[in-house]
Amino acid sequence: MKNSTISYKRHRFPQQIIAHAVWLCFRFPLSLRMVEELLLERGIVVSYETIRRWGRKFGPAYAKQIRRRRPSHRDVWHLDEVVVSVAGRKYWLWRAVDQDGYVLDEIVQSRRDTKAAKQLLIRLLKKAGMPPKRIITDKLRSYGAAKRDVMPAVEHRAHKGLNNRAENSHLPLRKRERTMLGFRSACSLQRFISIFSALRNLFVTPHHKRSALATHIHRVRAMAHWKVATEELATLDAENKRLRELLAAEIHAQNAQLRKMLARF
Repeated sequence: MKNSTISYKRHRFPQQIIAHAVWLCFRFPLSLRMVEELLLERGIVVSYETIRRWGRKFGPAYAKQIRRRRPSHRDVWHLDEVVVSVAGRKYWLWRAVDQDGYVLDEIVQSRRDTKAAKQLLIRLLKKAGMPPKRIITDKLRSYGAAKRDVMPAVEHRAHKGLNNRAENSHLPLRKRERTMLGFRSACSLQRFISIFSALRNLFVTPHHKRSALATHIHRVRAMAHWKVATEELATLDAENKRLRELLAAEIHAQNAQLRKMLARF
């Protein structure tokens, strides 16, 4: 999706119901049929296939509306890769998280080599705008080779025991993978994790805020942010509709004026 401005035109259900269904799909380990039942309990009769199409159409736009914290030069990047089976074929999901477990970036690759690791580091530098304080990886040699080419001055620690934060970040995706019975293509996997991780970054409490009160405040703010992000899309849709109507009226008036001018000759 190239543009975050999307249209709710010709949708039978209002924006609030669509946003709630997308939130249930990507925030919790629920199947589409489970989301269908939860909506039915509230008196909303919609098929699971419609919910899937809502997630495909509106999910990327919602993810773009969510504010993403830019990494700082004080951050420590934890890099790791995990194998994912897609339609019987092996792919590698390369992921980078910071010291708070915030997902910085992730990319699906068909290989596990220096070229793939280098592509991840380049994407991270482009998003962050500055190198990190240090990077921590497992003992895969591809990370060291890629780091020497992309950011040679950054400290690199390669130790399996130090990289538990990145390895633990794969667990939520594994739960969703079992619920969804796998992924059909690498493109669908990349699209899903971009939305899934954006919502996790928004709703999951950071490691330094583990008290009950801090967790509650964080969730309230996250929910408010989510509602604002989804409502902004509806506002943009209404504004675009108004501008299109004004443009159509202006074109109609100009055409009428041209017809009058041509009728004189």
